[in-house]
Amino acid sequence: MNFIKKSEIQRLAIPALISGIAEPILSITDTIVVGNMAENATVSLGAVGIVGSFISMLIWVFGQTRSVISSIISQALGMKKLNEVKNLPAQAILIIISCSVIIILLTFFNSESLFKFYNAKGSLLNYCVDYFDIRIWGLPFTLLTIGIFGIFRGLQNTFYPMIIALVGTGLNIILDIVLVYGVDGLVSPMHVKGAAYASLIAQFTMAVIAVILLYKKTNIKLSVGLPVNPKISSFLSMFGNLVVRTAALNIALYFCNAYATKYGDEFIAAYTVAINLWFLVAFIIDGYSSAGTILSGKLFGEKSFGILYRFGNDLIVIGVKMGALMCLVGFILYYPLGKLFNNDPKVLLEFYNVFWIVLLMLPLCSIAFIFDGIFKGLGWMKELRNVLVFSTFFVFIPFLLLFDYYGLKLHGVFYAFVLWIIARAIPLIIKFNKTFRNLS
Repeated sequence: MNFIKKSEIQRLAIPALISGIAEPILSITDTIVVGNMAENATVSLGAVGIVGSFISMLIWVFGQTRSVISSIISQALGMKKLNEVKNLPAQAILIIISCSVIIILLTFFNSESLFKFYNAKGSLLNYCVDYFDIRIWGLPFTLLTIGIFGIFRGLQNTFYPMIIALVGTGLNIILDIVLVYGVDGLVSPMHVKGAAYASLIAQFTMAVIAVILLYKKTNIKLSVGLPVNPKISSFLSMFGNLVVRTAALNIALYFCNAYATKYGDEFIAAYTVAINLWFLVAFIIDGYSSAGTILSGKLFGEKSFGILYRFGNDLIVIGVKMGALMCLVGFILYYPLGKLFNNDPKVLLEFYNVFWIVLLMLPLCSIAFIFDGIFKGLGWMKELRNVLVFSTFFVFIPFLLLFDYYGLKLHGVFYAFVLWIIARAIPLIIKFNKTFRNLS
C-alpha cells in the first residue's frame, strides 16, 4: 500500500475528535451555565473565562506528555520495538504529576495575587478566587488521564479515550446544572463554586476510568520502577521543547485575557464566549491533528517517507474542509450561539462585533493545527518551539500593541490572533514539504 486510506484516517480522527473536546466542553458547560445565572452572571462569566484560560494553560503545558508519549510509542510500534518503551509512560506521568502538585501548592495560596495579574479586581477577583481554589485540584487527575490517552494513541487506539471523555463530559454537564442552580429541597445553589466542583468530580471520574481501561486493555502498566528507561532523556528533551512552545502560546492567550479585561466587564465576558467557541472548534480540528500525530509517528518509524508525504497533504485537505464547515455552521448559528451563553445586551453586542473574525480564521487554524500534530508525531518538537516563539513575540504581541494603540479593542485582539495563526502555519508547511518531497 502506497497511501493511507481515508477510512483509516477517519477511524482514528473521529474518536480523537470526540475525546479531544472533553476539556473545552467542560469549560463551555461552565460558561453556559454560569452565564445564565439569575445573579451576577456577567461578572461570574468573566471569572470563569479568566480562570479557565489559566487552567487551560497549565493543562496545555503539562499535558504535552500526551503528544510525547504518543510519538515515542507510535515510532517504537513502527520499528517493532514496543517492549523497549513499555515502562516509559509510568515514569513520564509520575514526573509530570509531581510537577503539577508543586504548581498547585504555589498557586492555591497566592490565587488572589495571581488573578490581580489578569487585571481582575473587586467582585470579579473574588469570583476568580472562589472558582480557581476548587477547580485547580482537578489538575493532577486531568494530567493522568491525558498521559493515558497518549499511551492509547501511540498504540493506534483512539476509541477508549473517546469513551472516557464522553463519560466525563456527560457527568460534568449534569453536575453543572445540579450544583450551580441547585435542586429544590435537595441541593442549595452553589453558583460559581458549583461549576468548579462539577469539573473537579468529572476530572476525577475520568482518571479512574482511564486507569481501569489501561490495565484491562493493554500490557502497559503504571508501576514505576528502576532502571530508568533509556528513552526518558528523549522524553524530557521533547517535553521541554513543547513546554517552551506552550508557554509562548499561553503568553499570547494571557495578553488576550488581560487586554479584554482592561476594556471592561462586557468585553471580557464577550471574549470568554468567543474564545471558548474557538477552543471547541480547535479541539474538533485537533482530532485530525491527533490522527496526524499517530500515523506520522508510525510511518516515520517504518521509514515510509513517500506514504507520509502523501498522507500529510491528504490530511490538510480534510482539515481545511472541516474548518470551512465549522465556519459555515458558525455563521448559520451566529446569533443563537451568543444568546446560548449570555443575555446581557452589552455582552452580546461586543460578541457579535468580533465573532465573524473567529469564524473566518478557522480554515487557517486547520492548517496550523494539523501540521502541529504531524510534527509532534515526527518528534520535531524543536521546530514547533521555534515557530511558536517567533509567532508570539515577533508577530502577535507587536500587532496587539499596535491595534490597542489605535483603539480597536476586541477587534484588535482577534486581528492579532489571525496574524498569529498565519505565522504559525507557513513555516511548518515549508519545512514539511521541503523535507518529505525530497525523501519520497
